[in-house]
Amino acid sequence: MIYTLTLNPAADLELSVDQLEFNSVSRAIDSRMDCGGKGFNVSRMLKNLGQDSIAMGFVGGATGLRLSNELEAAGIDCQFTSIAGETRTNVTIVEGANARHIKVNQAGPNISESELTRLVESIQQRLQPGDWWVLGGSLPLGVPTSFYAQLVCLIEDAGAHAVLDTSGEALREGIFAGPSLIKPNLEEAQALLELDAEELQSTQAWTKALLAMGAKNLVVSQGKAGALMASEEQLHEFASPSIVEANPIGAGDSMVAGLVWRLSLGESLAQALPYGLACGAATASRPGTELGDLAQVEQLLEQCRQIN
Repeated sequence: MIYTLTLNPAADLELSVDQLEFNSVSRAIDSRMDCGGKGFNVSRMLKNLGQDSIAMGFVGGATGLRLSNELEAAGIDCQFTSIAGETRTNVTIVEGANARHIKVNQAGPNISESELTRLVESIQQRLQPGDWWVLGGSLPLGVPTSFYAQLVCLIEDAGAHAVLDTSGEALREGIFAGPSLIKPNLEEAQALLELDAEELQSTQAWTKALLAMGAKNLVVSQGKAGALMASEEQLHEFASPSIVEANPIGAGDSMVAGLVWRLSLGESLAQALPYGLACGAATASRPGTELGDLAQVEQLLEQCRQIN
């Protein structure tokens, strides 16, 4: 089974405007609301790929109820922990005239100690060897930066696989706990290791440094340039397919979905990464916050070749 954990989910409101004008009124020509948050996006993409998952995390208030209902209506099994606070709403404004966007995220609700305890107990009850757990996104208020590290230890000790996709101190502490896979982008990896531009050129050196921190495997997304994967035994780079980009939001989460989908089927990381790249590109080519589908992924897959 694949589990996705979203600690700080959101209703993603996207407003489309012809042109964004500051200190004035911009009128939306279109709008849509979607279930947001890294884990939710992974579960949604997995469903598009024909793969089941169980979505877990915190939801609260009318917004949380709406997200739960929409995910369940999409056929996703939801096992959420209810909280007293209101699930946040994130707003994206897409400017059609210049193909630009602005995204503003709310901080989210404050999580109490008892709510955190209930979530951990819910996770512990479901731990089984061989399962995959995607831990993604920011930490809500009230959750310590060590929380992902705590979960990674629980998951890996149970014989399951933790995939960590976050940033900052939560990523740093989580890596030390020894997850099966981490997926930072190039900027996050640079910040994590405090690398300058020259040091970043030595790919073998800094990927070894990341792995030495504790992660068993590493995938670093490089946007249109593709991605690289590393383990103790190998280091490879893969090209990303050529697409007409419509909206890159959610592409990284779709990439994680593709990776975990193929890894859960027993494929190696080198076999799984092309699927991850194809999933990310498929979503980036879709308008708004739509996600790619299996047919599109299969069409893009042949372009995701290993280049070294």
